[in-house]
Amino acid sequence: MFKTLGACQKYIRENQIEVIDFKMVDIDGRWRHVAIPAERLTENTMKHGIGFDGSNYGFAPVENSDMVYIPDLSTAFVDPYARVKTLVICGDAKLIGQKENRDFDQYPRNVLRRATEYLKETGIADEMLIGPEFEFYVFDNCEVNISPNEIRYGFTSNESQLERYPFNEKSNYHIENKAGYHVDLPADSCNDLRSAMALQIQKQDIRVKYHHHEVGGCGQQEIEVELCEVNRMADNTMAIKYIVKNEAIKDGKIATFLPKPVYGEAGNGMHVHMLLRKDGQPVFYDENGYGSLSKEALWFIGGLLKHARSLCAITNPTTNSYRRLVPGFEAPVTIGYAMANRSAVVRIPAYVKDPNEKRFELRNPDATCNPYYCYAAILMAGLDGIENRIDPQAHGWGPFDFNLYNLSDEEKSRIESLPASLNEAIDALKKDHDYLLKGGVFTERLLEIWIDRKLRQLSEIEKIPHPAEIAKYLDL
Repeated sequence: MFKTLGACQKYIRENQIEVIDFKMVDIDGRWRHVAIPAERLTENTMKHGIGFDGSNYGFAPVENSDMVYIPDLSTAFVDPYARVKTLVICGDAKLIGQKENRDFDQYPRNVLRRATEYLKETGIADEMLIGPEFEFYVFDNCEVNISPNEIRYGFTSNESQLERYPFNEKSNYHIENKAGYHVDLPADSCNDLRSAMALQIQKQDIRVKYHHHEVGGCGQQEIEVELCEVNRMADNTMAIKYIVKNEAIKDGKIATFLPKPVYGEAGNGMHVHMLLRKDGQPVFYDENGYGSLSKEALWFIGGLLKHARSLCAITNPTTNSYRRLVPGFEAPVTIGYAMANRSAVVRIPAYVKDPNEKRFELRNPDATCNPYYCYAAILMAGLDGIENRIDPQAHGWGPFDFNLYNLSDEEKSRIESLPASLNEAIDALKKDHDYLLKGGVFTERLLEIWIDRKLRQLSEIEKIPHPAEIAKYLDL
């Protein structure tokens, strides 16, 4: 929004901004914030930043956790949900040095920025553009209780056929299980809410491609945005999730990006469309290639598929992520690529004809990821494919121009699969992560902290009795 502090201060005066809200990203990908009176945003703030304890964000150990946050004025936007007129500014974390502060190599924005610097250093391209698809559920109510005498998760959705409301009592028609794709009004009760979300997203200078009701009959939605530069899209991803959740709350509802919040229904993915450009020209287009893709594009796909299992520990980092990655729900399970095949991990959209927009999508990620780590890891895997000329066809990863869900057990056994659990994904990352370390993009220390954190989360959840276990074994 701003290129200079002077321009920002002028805007603050002219628009009666009272509070500056600094947004910072923790290791899991949540926004945290600290606010100051608007008049305290000065040259000193830009130079010396705001101090904070990085250990509480999941990063550094306590004995070396003092850091400073440095604002990035280009990210500024007016918060539409604060009662006091507030300007939001994202920024970067730096380690405190005796003479000068230095970039903190675990901080998510720094990791992604380093990945794009490495991209330029390779000479392969000078820009990566991505466009995520944001799927989420909107519930009327959601209740969670984990205690010694009750383990409960429940939600209500006035759209769902599971509800027992008489027709019109909730001014709505019910939607059958997995039958919500593009349903129209009056069944699509969240149409106005999605429009409000989309318009608010557009006000943040994020171009919305379209929005619609998704497959899930219990209130699943989708908002897709146009492609833009990857660093900016990571910031946009955080802003979009913020807007979606807060608009839902304004409407008396709750929105969740949880990959599998509803048993037996479609899960929430975050398919990532991507392309590379060099000197403004498309790197991924070749009129005569498979799907009109260049050899560089196919090698990039080869890198994604070679590292697909270890990538999952970053692109699908929760135990719930693997409730979604199962057959029968339009989520990828097997490792492969194809044209217009939604059962493949990498799909090449057949409808994209413009050479400047020729791209493919990675379909396994979900929005519980830290978007900065996710997009950086995807880029590094793809670059490894180009640098090592990994031919996906030669490795038996396709093209699979048939439905991968309908294979026999014998056929499935001959095709590599994505991890079936977070534990499997973590094991894969332990064995396969050298591609992430190139150029100092990720560090061994960051990956150690990430793996340890995910294993602790996994252990914590595994200790909690599951209601399905009680139902299955209570009478034994």
